[in-house]
Amino acid sequence: MNFFKKLFSSEKKESLDQGLEKTRTGFFSKLAKVIAGKSRVDEEVLDNLEEILISSDVGVETTIKIIKRIEERVAKDKFLGTDELNNILKEEISALLKGHDGEQTEQVHIPKVDGPYVIMVVGVNGVGKTTTIGKLAHQLNAQGKKVVLGAADTFRAAAVDQLKVWGERANVPVVSQGMGADPASVAFDTIQSAVAQNADVVLIDTAGRLHNKVGLMAELTKIKRVMQKVTPDAPHEVMLVLDGSTGQNAFEQAKQFTAATDVTSLAITKIDGTAKGGVIIGISDQFSIPVKYIGVGEKIGDLQIFNRFEFVDSLFKTETKD
Repeated sequence: MNFFKKLFSSEKKESLDQGLEKTRTGFFSKLAKVIAGKSRVDEEVLDNLEEILISSDVGVETTIKIIKRIEERVAKDKFLGTDELNNILKEEISALLKGHDGEQTEQVHIPKVDGPYVIMVVGVNGVGKTTTIGKLAHQLNAQGKKVVLGAADTFRAAAVDQLKVWGERANVPVVSQGMGADPASVAFDTIQSAVAQNADVVLIDTAGRLHNKVGLMAELTKIKRVMQKVTPDAPHEVMLVLDGSTGQNAFEQAKQFTAATDVTSLAITKIDGTAKGGVIIGISDQFSIPVKYIGVGEKIGDLQIFNRFEFVDSLFKTETKD
């Protein structure tokens, strides 16, 4: 029986279920071996569960936190059955995740601000940053929002071209100055253009370099400062895009970017092609940053708004009916 109200449409939920299939299959095949022949949760079960969570890329600190909470429950109920373990894990993981859990989960929520709502998107090259921007622009446009994209990743010609392609697909304008231009200048022009067009949302693509943290911090700070000449409280959101299939590398990227700038939301991509979906749990918990979007496929509509309860339900989905 589900412990929360269904919020996704059946189509969206099915897509999420499929996207988490590899993670779910890997996790439960290991868990089944751990509890085979066991009638209650004991020290051996907990030790093995700890190993499973770590190997599923949940992360050491978050795993220890989960195990400690289960130990506390076992201490209260000496004969806690292994058949209850799934429900306990669902509850504990849901409690650790930061993300949307309210109604209207399938609509992108854009807070009302004075002028366009500005989102600066950061992340290393190859994580799906530009693709995420394009998919998000498509969803916002479909909701009737007027969107403007800024091609401020000017260190790779391919990045500017790729954003223009996504702009055409999503039917939204792209402001660019070409390769080698000053990223802050592009951001400035983008917001000016958005204000002139009375746009609702601005998405700024930034360079994905991570080899020089000091340089990255200086660049992002400059972009912010220049944007604020047009819109004083910009950016309203700094979204970090992470590749979920990289597991622990995603942790390291989150650590670097949160040190370099004030990340306020996360988009985790490529979950459908990996068994490392557990990384979402650890990153959300360790950095206390809400996961806003999750990528579960290649299609333009496969960027889903993250709902922690729907995610956990898909992660623990079984073939049995409620």
